[in-house]
Amino acid sequence: MKKIVAALAALAICAAALVTPALAQDKKFTIALIPGLTTDGFYITMRKGAQAAADALGVTLVFQGAPDFNPVTQVPVLDAVIAKKPDAILIAPTDKVQLVEPLRKAHDAGIPVITVDTFIGSGVYQTGAGEADFPLSYIASDNVLGGEIAARALAKAIGDKGKVYVSNVKPGISTTDQREEGFKKEMAANHPGITVLETQFNDNDANKAASQLQAVFARNPDLVGVFGANLFSALGAANGVQQAGQTGTVKVVAFDAPTSIVDNINTGLVDVAIAQHPAEIGYFGVVSAYAHLTGQSIPVAIGTGFTIMDKANIADPNISKYLYSE
Repeated sequence: MKKIVAALAALAICAAALVTPALAQDKKFTIALIPGLTTDGFYITMRKGAQAAADALGVTLVFQGAPDFNPVTQVPVLDAVIAKKPDAILIAPTDKVQLVEPLRKAHDAGIPVITVDTFIGSGVYQTGAGEADFPLSYIASDNVLGGEIAARALAKAIGDKGKVYVSNVKPGISTTDQREEGFKKEMAANHPGITVLETQFNDNDANKAASQLQAVFARNPDLVGVFGANLFSALGAANGVQQAGQTGTVKVVAFDAPTSIVDNINTGLVDVAIAQHPAEIGYFGVVSAYAHLTGQSIPVAIGTGFTIMDKANIADPNISKYLYSE
């Protein structure tokens, strides 16, 4: 129900903004989109959705980011964007703690902040409590739900029994933390025949994820599944499965769906992919920023959906349209 309400609220904003551009005809707004990294298909697709909204609303969109998902490289980009004084900032923070103070600089400079994909603090904003509640809205997939969907897909693939584990990046990244949380929650609540082993953190290194898979399999030769909480984790683990000679026996569920995932699924390297809808995130981000700038209220949270991809449906145009751009 929360997702439905959020989606309806987002559509209401969209409709209001699109039919009332005259409210801002005396000023052309500039909205900056700072992605988690610039080279990933997820954020490239998000940019396309944001640009579509910007074009419809007569907004100038600035896309500026770092080449890797790292607060050390993202903060200087953010500082440079703040110095240019855009009318609003959309950002995918690369750390939910380390980006709080850098983003506060934007807030203190009078620049509205909306977080997309990832969040700072708890992700619950405009409560009047805490040091990280100043962003106006958080627009993203419901990553806890995404983890639950991944758990159900993996449980189905392995016949609802056996040992599995989560291949994750590192603690402190809001999205992957929540995906792991949702995965474990679903497994504990509804799949008593499945044992979830200790999470393996790979620092976003696919080679490390592959080595970890082989080490886990050596300790647990009855391993039957792995959930990659992001794409590098999933593909690294999948390569580890292949190197161990267990393709088809150890099932792999991947989170995210670039176009390359099609070959991964068709060859059996990956069994299931959970696609987010990043174009919607970018679109609703720009629309929400515009609505705020033109004096309209916006929801503090907007959720977007998921599409499950596997070998049986990956060729369906209604499914493949959710593959990310390259």
